[in-house]
Amino acid sequence: LLGTDAARVSQIESGLAGVSAARVRQLAAHYSCTDDELVAALVAMATDRTRGWWEEYRGLLPTSFLDLAELEHHSAYRLDVEFLHVPGLLQTEDYARAIFSYRVPELPKEDLELRVRHRLQRKVILEEPALTRYEAVIHEAALRIMVASRASAREQLARVLELSEADHITVRVIPFHLEGFAGATNAMMYVGGAVPKLDTALRDAPQGAAFIDSEAQLGAFRTLFRKVEAASLDPERSRDFIHTLVNEL
Repeated sequence: LLGTDAARVSQIESGLAGVSAARVRQLAAHYSCTDDELVAALVAMATDRTRGWWEEYRGLLPTSFLDLAELEHHSAYRLDVEFLHVPGLLQTEDYARAIFSYRVPELPKEDLELRVRHRLQRKVILEEPALTRYEAVIHEAALRIMVASRASAREQLARVLELSEADHITVRVIPFHLEGFAGATNAMMYVGGAVPKLDTALRDAPQGAAFIDSEAQLGAFRTLFRKVEAASLDPERSRDFIHTLVNEL
């Protein structure tokens, strides 16, 4: 159909080679895809020749790190639910370094610093001009666990408070005293695409991050987020709660 060989098609499918707008539309027609919004979103992504900041890490970090950064770059919104750690997009440098330092087997210093730097650069989606809409639900356990020093813990909570004041960022807290909450195994990252069919959920797995994009599973993740969100404190009460934790430190 495309007038090319199987190797080229394989490179396009794996993201190693670009594809033109005309070919995207040709393939969409061939597969009877009549969703104009989806096709337009795919064309926009396929023809975006901007060299992303994550490309400087190619060959230095696992591919999943680059995939996550590129996925976030194209996102319309981000949803996080965390029970043991502050979400990566909200982490301070000390907090991120402590997390990566605890890895087994231990990372060489150069690799550790690469991961810390990459995590901090991912915050670009929360800054101008992007200002991607971001919602995080964080359990009290994640806010209380001191992964580094007491001073670092105070700095981390202050960072969460500071970011939560932005109009495009919403932070909610689930306190220990909440009754009837049985959803503590539902940590998740959900990345909203330009259209719903391009949404992706991420779950940590022993072999690395698992990227999930089947509609049935995405629907389950959206339902889980709504349940966890409904159980959490509203944004204003959540900020008051975090203020209290800061004062305790």
